[in-house]
Amino acid sequence: MIKQFISEDGIIIPAVTKEQMVEVDRIAVEETGPNLYQMMENAGRNLALEIIELLQSKSPGKRILIFAGTGGNGGGGVCAARHLLNHGYELTLVLSNENKLQEVPAHQLKIFIAAGGVVVPFNKIAESKPELIVDALIGYSLISSPGGIVLEMINFINNINAPVVSLDIPTGILATTGKNPGEFIKADKTLTLALPKTGLLPGRCGNIILADIGIPKTVYSKLGLQYISPFRDNYRIPVSTVE
Repeated sequence: MIKQFISEDGIIIPAVTKEQMVEVDRIAVEETGPNLYQMMENAGRNLALEIIELLQSKSPGKRILIFAGTGGNGGGGVCAARHLLNHGYELTLVLSNENKLQEVPAHQLKIFIAAGGVVVPFNKIAESKPELIVDALIGYSLISSPGGIVLEMINFINNINAPVVSLDIPTGILATTGKNPGEFIKADKTLTLALPKTGLLPGRCGNIILADIGIPKTVYSKLGLQYISPFRDNYRIPVSTVE
């Protein structure tokens, strides 16, 4: 478990367990704001911006394959898909189970479809040749080894020769311990949200980028966390583990 990360400016950032992140979300939603709709929109926009910057620096192409789950992590992926579609990227969105989307992710899907987006079935992408893949299947809520179609998606992603960006934590890795109870996404970069997770172990999650999703520092103080905002003029910053 990693207890602290550090920004390029030398600001120490506390890492949180799954249980602490659940409490952060609860306090924000029930006491302080922002609400889930706002946080998901902020997460998705940050993810889209990170992808745009990565493709501009690494590849002239614009083909992006996004895998999204049914919960908050998937909702962030769907939101990013809409922003990328609006900016002219060739976007393929694949859902693990469209019929089981939670309320807020379902709202994001409604906007995505209204923007002209289309959900592509998993069995129709075998010949895809994306410049980049986004993993937004399962975030910190993972409790056991992925199975079913999610496992099939993990294996598919790991066997494509394209960089992978995971949202919050790579699917299949436990947010608290960094262990994997089964197969997991081998990410080149992880855009983690609000605070880094203690399970973002070096060498397992690629480069770590921390994204601001609008949670006020008073939320962190309620958990007894020593927090100084590392963001300053940016909404996304690279972070590394404290040696």
